[in-house]
Amino acid sequence: MIAERTAADMRFGMGSGRCVMAAVIFGLLGHAAQGQATGAVQQQLRPAGVAGSFYPAEPAALTAMMDSMLAQVPPQQIDGQILAVVAPHAGYPYSGPVAAYTYAALKGRKFSRVIVIAPSHFEAFDFTSVYDGDGYVTPLGVVTVDKDFAARLAKMSPSIRLSKRGHAATAQGSEHAIEVQLPWLQHVSGPFALVPIVMGDQSYESSRDLGVALAKMLQHESASREHRGAGEADGATLIVASSDLSHYHTYDDAEKIDHKTLNALQAWDYLSMSRNFEMRVWEACGGAPIVAAMIAAERMGANQARVLKYANSGDTAGDHSRVVGYSADIFVKAKSGTASESPFSLNEKEKDDLIALARKAVGSAVQQHKAYAPDATKDDVLNQERGAFVTLKEEGNLRGCIGYTSASEPLYLTVRDTAMFAALRDPRFPPVSASELSRLDYEISVLSPLRHVMDIQEISVGKHGLLMKNGEREGLLLPQVPVEQHWDRARFLEETCFKAGMSPDCWKDESTDIFRFTAVVFGEHRSPNSAEP
Repeated sequence: MIAERTAADMRFGMGSGRCVMAAVIFGLLGHAAQGQATGAVQQQLRPAGVAGSFYPAEPAALTAMMDSMLAQVPPQQIDGQILAVVAPHAGYPYSGPVAAYTYAALKGRKFSRVIVIAPSHFEAFDFTSVYDGDGYVTPLGVVTVDKDFAARLAKMSPSIRLSKRGHAATAQGSEHAIEVQLPWLQHVSGPFALVPIVMGDQSYESSRDLGVALAKMLQHESASREHRGAGEADGATLIVASSDLSHYHTYDDAEKIDHKTLNALQAWDYLSMSRNFEMRVWEACGGAPIVAAMIAAERMGANQARVLKYANSGDTAGDHSRVVGYSADIFVKAKSGTASESPFSLNEKEKDDLIALARKAVGSAVQQHKAYAPDATKDDVLNQERGAFVTLKEEGNLRGCIGYTSASEPLYLTVRDTAMFAALRDPRFPPVSASELSRLDYEISVLSPLRHVMDIQEISVGKHGLLMKNGEREGLLLPQVPVEQHWDRARFLEETCFKAGMSPDCWKDESTDIFRFTAVVFGEHRSPNSAEP
């Protein structure tokens, strides 16, 4: 019998780069699952830890529950190879109806290997832990670990290690985020080898290390299959990111937060996702696994990101006061397809309102030494969360430029903040004085989502801005800069490296990420002598 679980029973939070679970009551270990492990000789099998609490411990009941949920999923047309998916990991009565959308999409597709990436809910550690045992046990049988792949993966980066950390039971309980995915996979995909991964560090760098390592290994295998004349799907590997979304907001607030995350997912803006998860502006318990899966899938050729289903525990359990968000998402390598790039524009009134807001923000900060407090706007466009830069010029010369690269607050507040910071906190200039206010011209650049550049031929001078990132070093140039400076693409890349404090050829380094974006640029004056921001 599955233990009753309320939203309050499952308290998750983001802290120290991990997810922390407190005050959780689990049922006893699934005896049926443990019984299957007793015959193993000299094998290290990870027993089912949440059978009987998160999902039924009795195989027939478990299968019947999954079949019932799968039957509720409408037919889906998915053309192309599914390289990676996202599925939630709460108890089946709560997240199962959403997880069913992910697994219905996989039904009938065969995978020789499945890589499941999950967060750590109980144990704190600062690396990515690849299970060093022989198998995971569920009520449906033993899932054998691909130990050869796991060993090779652990050699790909110092941040990835073979370990039981995050996998073995602790005094606080058994990690569930990998385990709850396995019965679904056993039921819809047939036999497969497993690579279980728990991320103790949820930083962007850890996600990148894992995503790049997986892509390199899987691309090498794909090339080998192609050389042997095997089909693309023959021996294919699937990546599963195990993650819930926001936790313990009201129903309406959860929907707002979660759809910001899912909009970025569909736009492939995983850098903004990672940053907003770290700042807790957006929430996903398995945010780092999602980012790692997106990085790997993108490098393997995925060109479509689709949200198949979103719901929260208010939809599945009925309580709207404190809900947990769930989504079912897939990343597909289709014959044709691109990431979602929603059109964005501003009318003349909206532009004028933002320029006026920027001017008032600078005036208030310089003259009154306080932040300007604008009235809340009812304009849907100005309430969209967008990254933006404000550039200040004095007699055609740069006087300050600061911005937010990632969307973290409504556009009108982003412009308010960045205008104030451009006047007072640009380290290249002294703070703006009151005597200069009347001489300042304002230019605003509203950014699109960031998209990783896979081929520099994608970069169009005059259309795209660039963000260059390598570890802690990072630099950005807006789309108007190379036009004003008469640079070609190569010079644009070199200057962005220089802006990041790196050598001019840093863009050739495989450890450097290049992101492109577009911008809606407008201002009071457009001086041909303006300097780079």
